[in-house]
Amino acid sequence: PADFISMAHLIRHKISNKITNAVHTASNKSQAKVSGVFARMGFQAATDEEAVGFAECDDLDYDFRQGMRMATLQTDEAGGEVDGEGGLEGDSHYQRDGSGPRGSRGSTGTCDELGSQDKPKITAWEAGWNVTNAIQGMFVLGLPYAILHGGYLGLFLIIFAAVVCCYTGKILIACLYEENEDGELVRVRDSYVDIANACCAPRFPALGGRVVNVAQIIELVMTCILYVVVSGNLMYNSFPGLPVSQKAWSVVATAALLPCAFLKNLKAVSKFSLLCTLAHFVINVLVIAYCLSRAHDWAWEKVKFYIDVKKFPISIGIIVFSYTSQIFLPSLEGNMQNPKEFHCMMDWTHITACVLKGLFALVAYLTWADATKEVITDNLPGGIRAWVNIFLVAKALLSYPLPFFAAVEVLEKSLFQDGGHALFPKCYGPSGQLKSWGLSLRVALVVFTLLMAIFVPHFALLMGLTGSLTGAGLCFLLPSLFHLKLLWRKLQWHQVFFDVSIFVIGGICSISGFIHSIEGLIEAFRYNIQD
Repeated sequence: PADFISMAHLIRHKISNKITNAVHTASNKSQAKVSGVFARMGFQAATDEEAVGFAECDDLDYDFRQGMRMATLQTDEAGGEVDGEGGLEGDSHYQRDGSGPRGSRGSTGTCDELGSQDKPKITAWEAGWNVTNAIQGMFVLGLPYAILHGGYLGLFLIIFAAVVCCYTGKILIACLYEENEDGELVRVRDSYVDIANACCAPRFPALGGRVVNVAQIIELVMTCILYVVVSGNLMYNSFPGLPVSQKAWSVVATAALLPCAFLKNLKAVSKFSLLCTLAHFVINVLVIAYCLSRAHDWAWEKVKFYIDVKKFPISIGIIVFSYTSQIFLPSLEGNMQNPKEFHCMMDWTHITACVLKGLFALVAYLTWADATKEVITDNLPGGIRAWVNIFLVAKALLSYPLPFFAAVEVLEKSLFQDGGHALFPKCYGPSGQLKSWGLSLRVALVVFTLLMAIFVPHFALLMGLTGSLTGAGLCFLLPSLFHLKLLWRKLQWHQVFFDVSIFVIGGICSISGFIHSIEGLIEAFRYNIQD
């Protein structure tokens, strides 16, 4: 009898849950329809977006408190009552991220985040390690070249860029949150694209995301090109006696990168990331140790207080590009065990990066002064240079798949599988296999990076161009603009001042750096300058 009584209680409990959830769903639908009518009339309230997210969170919270699993709810209630009618109507179509109704690929919101809380989270130290990998990569090798044209002002910019990028990273994460009715911060957005779409909604709900996607693709592809350029450059300078040009070495490097076209995930590559990072750290230590051994010959008088007006804007782009990490910060913060530690993590990672970059750039420039080359390891003596450069080439080739795979993912999701709104058919078959023409597009992207590396084999100029074009936009301009747009009513006067100042200074540096990088490339082509 006790078993029958407990079973009866369980059945009554489940029936009660189903009825309650049905009432909640009907209520949410009616609210969304009403708000959708007002949105079409142009009356979009500032709290509509978070209202949908809060309703979803409340439903999930209720379900979890009742002890029912998400998978069961999605099968029994959501699948039959919400998805069956194509999702919520009204302005919930664009309030999540502007790309589609609830349940589409683009509308990954707060409920998805709560539903995935059982996934492994990372600590603040692990998050800091990821950020450090992003801003302490191979591209610090170009910083001494920036000091060559900027002198002490270049050192100041290394510090200034660290402070600004740390600040814009924090305000970008602030744009992911809104206050609920109780004054608590709730995460209502998940990515850089969601923030951009929220700023452009309701009139142009997908415009912001497209702009960010284009900037991301440009930066990721340019990063791949830089890896091919630096590989060819390092091999050419490691074996100058061989009758092989830098372009030919770039072709050899690209041949080793063709298997990247077959990548379906990064499991095969991720195991090498720690080894690559440690190898790069050892290489930096070796370079600094060699420079310290030449301390008695340091040319302090060569460090200028004046700047090369024509070349210094290129240095700005190089410095900015070396700090770019904003693209993946929203995802990183969302996967932290304690997101409240994000600000502290950003502080110590950027302080560490600033100190290490400043010391590396200054010590290397003092050692070689006016003979400083675009890639500083090319200044090392022959025997040491060959070994160091070979390790750097290995690191570059193993680092290439990461931005390449990210660029492919953005292209595929934007053009080939965007929730039924794609311009082209999917690259994958029913069983998940990559179609032949999809593979051809990936191979074409690898070949494109090779062609760019062959025709524009100038590491510093390309790095400055990328930093000025997309680095400044993603790190300076867009975060400050989004912060002003989404949180204008809550900002204090000094925050508004900082955002406006960063936007203005970033815009000036971006335009001047882009123009001078283009002029430098034109000059390099006109006079056939190789270094």
